[in-house]
Amino acid sequence: MNFAQKNLTSLLRRMSLDAVLFWSLENIRYLCGFSGSDGALIYADEERIFLSDSRYEEQARDEVRGAVFRKYKKKIEGIARGLRSLRVRRLGFEASALSWESYQRLKERLPRVNLVPLAGQITDLRARKEPEEVEKIRRAIGIASESFRDTLPRLKPGVREKTVGDFLEFRMKRRGGESSSFPTIVASGARAALPHGKASAKGIEKKEMVVIDFGARHEGYHSDETQTVVLGKPESRQKKIYDLVRKAQERAIRAVRPGESVRRIDNAAREIIARAGYGKFFGHGTGHGIGLAVHEAPTISPRGSGVVKEGMVFSIEPGIYLPGWGGVRLEDLILVTARGCEVLTYLSKELKDNII
Repeated sequence: MNFAQKNLTSLLRRMSLDAVLFWSLENIRYLCGFSGSDGALIYADEERIFLSDSRYEEQARDEVRGAVFRKYKKKIEGIARGLRSLRVRRLGFEASALSWESYQRLKERLPRVNLVPLAGQITDLRARKEPEEVEKIRRAIGIASESFRDTLPRLKPGVREKTVGDFLEFRMKRRGGESSSFPTIVASGARAALPHGKASAKGIEKKEMVVIDFGARHEGYHSDETQTVVLGKPESRQKKIYDLVRKAQERAIRAVRPGESVRRIDNAAREIIARAGYGKFFGHGTGHGIGLAVHEAPTISPRGSGVVKEGMVFSIEPGIYLPGWGGVRLEDLILVTARGCEVLTYLSKELKDNII
């Protein structure tokens, strides 16, 4: 029984639920192996039913494990039949995944079933990774990192940001990635002050800093990493901001250990930046979990809650963004181990190694 199964068994008993209805594709894939684009999973203590339509019948029979497959013509009606067959009277459901319309239609067909919305109770379902999940993330990291190295020779003055981003995504696919984790961010010069600056038609210029945020997907699992490079000898302010972000990242990484509060890990990075007078220029959280989704639990931020546990994988990515000047972000993926953590990503974050 893995982490998720233990958590679900405990949840069913603690909340007196007969079953939980899963709607999100990430949780469905995690719990029964189905990788298609439509379906639902009824997860009861002793029985599990995966439901989908005829388009996915063969795929479901090949992929689904630990659940029986039932085909439907109409999704809500098929789910209702499955729930009635299990005699479900109290049903938990993913509140963030089930639309209001689908909820109402399900409620109409199951007037005697008590529908219980689940939010925080299942947020951490996939937060702790099994060893085989970590290996898939490692493979995604390798694909992305080596593709980044393939791309570095193309980072020259005059080359458009979008050209760099497109080539990096092309290389990730050539190296075996299913896709990029997200549209690759390439933001140079003043545009580097945009934390999510999508690659544009802007030409990269000499002496500019370039923030490149990229990732690959392998067997459904994602990587996510950010490098900041400089075209030419860095100026004093570029060195200062880069070194400050690097120190903040290193301090946060050192703070990671089982039982540590996500807020304290965030503060370890944030305090370094704030003390140097740049606190208001670091507006996002220090990190986020990653796995079947690019952003999942835990959330490493001032608004996060709980503590980190062995087996969690998340990013550490502080940044400073100065409007009209540019910015620096450095991001690595961290695996929480029994006594501390392991940095899974391996591209150097030292400035001397990121001067082109």
